[in-house]
Amino acid sequence: MEYKIGTGARCAVIGYGSWATAIVGLLAANGQRVGWYVRNPEVLESLRTEGRNPRYLSDLEFDRDRIAPSDDLDGVVHDADIVILATPSAYLKDFLAPLTVPLRDKFIVSAIKGIVPGDYQTVVEYIHDHYGLSYKQIGLFTGPSHAEEVSRGKLSYLTVVCTDPGNAQRIGEKFAGGNIRLSYSTDLYGIEYGAILKNIYALAVGLAVGLGYGDNFLAVLIANSTGEMTRFLEESYPDKRDTQVSAYLGDLLVTCYSVYSRNRRLGLLIGHGCTVKSALNEMTMVAEGYFAADCIRHINARHKVDMPIAETVYRVLYEGAPARRSMQELTTKLI
Repeated sequence: MEYKIGTGARCAVIGYGSWATAIVGLLAANGQRVGWYVRNPEVLESLRTEGRNPRYLSDLEFDRDRIAPSDDLDGVVHDADIVILATPSAYLKDFLAPLTVPLRDKFIVSAIKGIVPGDYQTVVEYIHDHYGLSYKQIGLFTGPSHAEEVSRGKLSYLTVVCTDPGNAQRIGEKFAGGNIRLSYSTDLYGIEYGAILKNIYALAVGLAVGLGYGDNFLAVLIANSTGEMTRFLEESYPDKRDTQVSAYLGDLLVTCYSVYSRNRRLGLLIGHGCTVKSALNEMTMVAEGYFAADCIRHINARHKVDMPIAETVYRVLYEGAPARRSMQELTTKLI
């Protein structure tokens, strides 16, 4: 079935982390009133009374007339035409658990860069299977971007992905303006999996930095990560795609080198000698690459793509392989 987004489509955001907060900020800055599902009582109260999220991006002040924060998921979804998912992938099922309103007449946009743990599915695949939605009414909103820079008005290039270019344009209109530049794609599969894989590779870069490897090696590691990602996408779902453009390569690069990168930080902590458990406990936000490493390995068992970098990260995270020895072994497999 075809799905066309109307010109006056109303938006709602599910989630209250940094990326969700930045997305609401973009929508509200364009003069829209945004429905916002916030299940944390402290955050909800602060948004209602002060127009700020006290936990994430607390320096971003909202016009309270342009946001409608609520802990009523059914109400928020009912009043929206476009529902934007911006929770950590590990918590997506918990966030959606109270939902009783059907999604069949909604357009769902995933702004999540992760795999649903346990289900071994991307968010798009999960929504398609568990809510019976056509891929024609599911899209992506992705980077390269970090919420911290988007919220501060730094020049950012974002990508909207839909099977119907017209729907992508309609969604893009909601975010356009200021320091936001937009591009569009129909490659739902490639861009979503690329955004998942780059988190694993950023973890590998963090490991290398923590272990004392220099810029020369990091350049080789990231170049090989690009090739590994391209191989996986082409062998698992061939399509006409250019993985050198920003939605693939740019997203990989910013996640590998940015000071805001949670996945790089997780790898850095482990490289510095922290156990995986203690490193995870030290993280204040979710590092999607931790869950992605397990899920991608499970998915790749079907495709059997040669992925030495992703395999190394998996072994360090889940099998207790020593980080230093694992990285030394990996160096022999890179070109």
